[in-house]
Amino acid sequence: MKPEEIRPDTELCTIIGYNAQTGDRRKYFNKILRECGTNATAIALNIKAEHFAVTMKNLANSKVTRMIIEPEFQAEAVQYCDELNERAKVRGLVGFVEVVDGKIMGYNLDVAIDELVENPEFFDDKMSLAIRMMLLAERWYKAKVDLDKIPIIV
Repeated sequence: MKPEEIRPDTELCTIIGYNAQTGDRRKYFNKILRECGTNATAIALNIKAEHFAVTMKNLANSKVTRMIIEPEFQAEAVQYCDELNERAKVRGLVGFVEVVDGKIMGYNLDVAIDELVENPEFFDDKMSLAIRMMLLAERWYKAKVDLDKIPIIV
């Protein structure tokens, strides 16, 4: 979605990382939303390491309720979450957070991907990321998970 296409009713989420604006997470996520005709988009926030702590400490009191976290901050994000799903606890990595009733909830989707695809070992990193973004688009915006669209997204 181009900036001029964002309307007052467009739903927004955030992606945070060193190069979030140009990264594959944003590209894939927004492509999935566009493919299914959803009026939502991910706004990227490029930050430096020294700004991550301040951003996360203020997240619960901000207007951001959904945030995708780039790999460089996924381990550090754990300490800022009030609650973690089981996989985030096991892996020590948070792929995305949701703010619910003023609490930061951290999640990791690795198990969900393994349960969705028959042979996850046949998927390369880009394909796995596309599936991860599909699962997230489904969770947040009711987008359809369609594995046949993975080649188009990637």
